[in-house]
Amino acid sequence: MVEHVLTHLENHRARFSTISSNSSPSSSAAPPPLFVGAQGPQGSGKTYLTSRLREALGKKGVRAVVMSLDDLYLTHEGLVQVAGGNLDGSERTGNVLLKGRGLPGTHDVQLGTEVLGALKEINGAVGVDGEGSFNKQGRTIELPSFEKSLFEGEGDRLPRGEGKGTVVSAPPTVDVVVLEGWCVGFYPVSDECLKRRWTGAKQAEGGGGGGWEEGLTESDKASVRGLMGVCEMAGVRMEDVEEVNEKLKAYVDWWQMLDMFLQIKPPEHSPYAIIYKWRLQQEHNMKSRNGGKGMSDEQVKRFVDRYIPGYVFFGDGVTKGLEADVKAEEGKCDNEASVQGALTARRPSWIGRGLVITIGEEREVLGVDSF
Repeated sequence: MVEHVLTHLENHRARFSTISSNSSPSSSAAPPPLFVGAQGPQGSGKTYLTSRLREALGKKGVRAVVMSLDDLYLTHEGLVQVAGGNLDGSERTGNVLLKGRGLPGTHDVQLGTEVLGALKEINGAVGVDGEGSFNKQGRTIELPSFEKSLFEGEGDRLPRGEGKGTVVSAPPTVDVVVLEGWCVGFYPVSDECLKRRWTGAKQAEGGGGGGWEEGLTESDKASVRGLMGVCEMAGVRMEDVEEVNEKLKAYVDWWQMLDMFLQIKPPEHSPYAIIYKWRLQQEHNMKSRNGGKGMSDEQVKRFVDRYIPGYVFFGDGVTKGLEADVKAEEGKCDNEASVQGALTARRPSWIGRGLVITIGEEREVLGVDSF
């Protein structure tokens, strides 16, 4: 993993050096950081691995910053509002998938865009008419911080400006920025794909039965198969998934900032069942360190239940990207609004620079491959 990052960092620096020398031979501008996406399911060890990656790179003279998607969650008040509830504890009808932090729609997109954009420019290399320029003034950024143990495990984002988040300053140069999270690199899907997977998932959940694969693509089957005997999407409506799909569109601009990718993947024979075990271990570990504050085992199960549809419908976007709507491809949108709303195909920026690490139930490495 370290060598993979170092190889692409060297290539990244070489590309910037070529662009910089062509535009201004006397320029000494530092290149922008290499942006690395890191995705893995809850409890898989991605936070541990990315922290170890940062340490290993540091020993080689490479300065890396790790930012978690979790720290971009809305404030507790914002999460309550998104969930369709009231601060007094009463509830309104809402999307069951958004009743708590986790899925796209529960993050502060504006804040994420602001922070990632600032990190992209922290070394002073900014785009000016397509060319590189250098701002000698230093930059300081306080990364957001979300405390998961607050509000009985519902969590809250800590106030910025009070020194509670990691403070990143340049100079010295920031060489690598890692954005890690369970749904980093997930892409929205077309209406046709969503409907196919919805039909297959409802037939396959809880053990399924014959015929659930009918009409599904191979990618659909791989995404849906893990549901059988593991999770029942009781109470989840197709419009709930459609809303999350719509919210996910705003995240694509974040993904387009990524230069390369690291993925931690569970074994294909039990991609979802193993997540429950891992996430429960993670919660127990946190509670052992903070005096017992956090979720109960039953709350953890319900918590993970909400995440599973995210893997089923959007998880293969890491390697596939964005599939175009049939109507968009064929030019059959009815009006200007539908043209703007239709999805057009988009290839992930990291394809050809991705590394996938498959791990087993005890998080042992089963295989490493590139994509």
